[in-house]
Amino acid sequence: MSDVTVMSQRSLRISLRNVDGLITALMLPVMLMLLFVYLFGGAIQTGTRYVTYVVPGVILLCAAYGASMTAVSVASDMSEGVIDRFRSMDVAGAAILAGHVAASSLRNLASAGIVLAVAYLIGFRPQAGPLRWLTAIGVLLAFIVALSWLSAAVGLLAKSAEAASGFTFFVLFLPYPSSAFVPIETMPTWLHGFAEHQPATPVIETIRGLLLDQPTGSSVGPALAWCAGISLVSVAAAALLFQTRTRH
Repeated sequence: MSDVTVMSQRSLRISLRNVDGLITALMLPVMLMLLFVYLFGGAIQTGTRYVTYVVPGVILLCAAYGASMTAVSVASDMSEGVIDRFRSMDVAGAAILAGHVAASSLRNLASAGIVLAVAYLIGFRPQAGPLRWLTAIGVLLAFIVALSWLSAAVGLLAKSAEAASGFTFFVLFLPYPSSAFVPIETMPTWLHGFAEHQPATPVIETIRGLLLDQPTGSSVGPALAWCAGISLVSVAAAALLFQTRTRH
């Protein structure tokens, strides 16, 4: 655990030094939220104020994009030779990867807080009590951890940080064919199946229901199942890939 703490602090310091990347990760979700609320919100009918509907989706978009940056961080470590130095210091590979994931979780919870603060300024009014707030944060954190481990595995597969950055674009657009920005029933019929059963939709519906003090329906189970499944597969894949990449 001490190794994980040190590696987490290292990853956080690297993030703070990368000012351009940090500003992009913090401001992009906010700009997208303002874009949808003020440019498109008047034309989109959701049965409630559009800012109330869209904020949970933007929070997930923020978390997904931030977590995907773990792929770039891991790929940079693998290509710069720093892993060999860590191994010579008897730092376990699991601690190195867990440090990246822990730092990603802290960064993304902070950026989600910024999105919520801006959303409150433009009219978002959550109705959740303390227990529902804690549950919503727990579900969001589970999604961040799952996607961060998946990103770590992708970073180990990529041959360079530039190649790993392509994963961030995939993750950035994943929430669009979901219930993040418009109700699924307004989409073309052929898209309904994917939109209803991809991981972003149940997570968004769970967070939306919790924050607005509405029934979450059957979304909680699939949301947690997706997070657990992605985490288990990604952790196993990352461990195997790390051993393969560092084998001499």
